[in-house]
Amino acid sequence: MPLLGGRSAPVFALFTPCGPYTLKQGAACLRRTQYVPMRFHFDFSAGQILWTLTFAGLLVLLVVLLGRDRARRFPWFTASMALMALRMIAGRLLADRMPPLVSSEIFLVLSALASIIALGVVVEIARRAFKGAGRVAWIVWALILLAVSGAIVAKWGPWPAWTTLMAGSKLAVLRAMQFFAQKTDLAADTLAIQVGLLVILLGRRYYAGFRSHAQQLAIGLSTASIGQIAVRIIWQQIAAHTTVHAQTDYERVMGLQDKLYNANNAVYLAVLLWWIVCLWIDEPGSAVAEGATQEASFGMGEATAELEPAPGDSGGEKAPAAEQSASIGSASGTMIAMKPKADG
Repeated sequence: MPLLGGRSAPVFALFTPCGPYTLKQGAACLRRTQYVPMRFHFDFSAGQILWTLTFAGLLVLLVVLLGRDRARRFPWFTASMALMALRMIAGRLLADRMPPLVSSEIFLVLSALASIIALGVVVEIARRAFKGAGRVAWIVWALILLAVSGAIVAKWGPWPAWTTLMAGSKLAVLRAMQFFAQKTDLAADTLAIQVGLLVILLGRRYYAGFRSHAQQLAIGLSTASIGQIAVRIIWQQIAAHTTVHAQTDYERVMGLQDKLYNANNAVYLAVLLWWIVCLWIDEPGSAVAEGATQEASFGMGEATAELEPAPGDSGGEKAPAAEQSASIGSASGTMIAMKPKADG
C-alpha cells in the first residue's frame, strides 16, 4: 500500500491520528492519544417528546370515550378533548406557515372557544357528581363557588382600560379576545379545583363514590388546574423579581420558563393516563358491570349444578346399592304376591 513519501506500508496497517502504522505501532499511538468519549446524539427536546406523548394520549382518550360509550354521558368533556387535540395539531402545522396576524386570529378564536367549553365541562361534571343533591343545595353551593371564583378572577392580574378594549381596531379586538380567554381559563381552573374538592369530600354522600367516572374526571381536572395555576404563580414571581442585565440572564430565565411549562405538560400527561384507565373500566353500578356480574354468577351456578348430584341420588357409589336394594325388594314382593297362587 503506497504512502506519502514513496514508501509502502505493510498489508495490515492501522490508521491513527499519528499516521498509518503497523498494528504494534498504532496501538502505542492510541495509548498516547487522548480521545473524547463519543456521546449519543438525541435530536428531540423534552418539549417535543411531551408534545408527542400528550397528543397520542388525547387520541387514545378520544378512542376510549367513543368506543366505550362515555361520550354520550360526558359530551362537553369529549368536545373539550377533541378541541385540545385540534389546537395542538394546528399550532404544530400552521404556526410558521401563515402570516402572524392570521394565525393569531385563528388561535385566539380557538382559545376563547376552549375556555367556554371548559366552563361547560365543570358544570357537566358537577351535575353528574351531585345528581342526588336537592335544588336548594345546588343553588347555595353554586353561588358560593361562583363568588370565590369571581373574587379570584377580579383580584388576579391587571384589568385593561375600557377604552383600550373598545378601540375599534383589529389589534384591539385581538387583545380583547386574549383577555377574555385568559380570564375565562382562570375562572374555569378555580371552579374545577373547588368542584374537585367538593366531589372528594361529599361525593359519596350524593352517589358519586371513588370509582364513579364523575369523581375520577373531577380529580383529574382539578389536578390539571392546580398545575396550571401553580405554573402561573411561579412564573409571575420569577418575572417580578428578575432583572435582566445581559443575554445570558435572558436565556437563563427563558430556559426556566421552558422547564416550568414542561413540568406542567408532564402533569397533564399523567392526568390523561388517569382518565384513560378510569374511563376504560366500567362503574360498579352500571348496567354493563351488573350484566358481567350476573353472567359470572350464572356461570358459577351452572358449574356448581354440574358438580352436585341429582336430588334422588345420595352419592356416586351409593346409587348402585340403592338400585340393587330396590330391585331385591321388588323381586321379593313379586315372590310374596305369587305364593298364594302356588298354594291354591
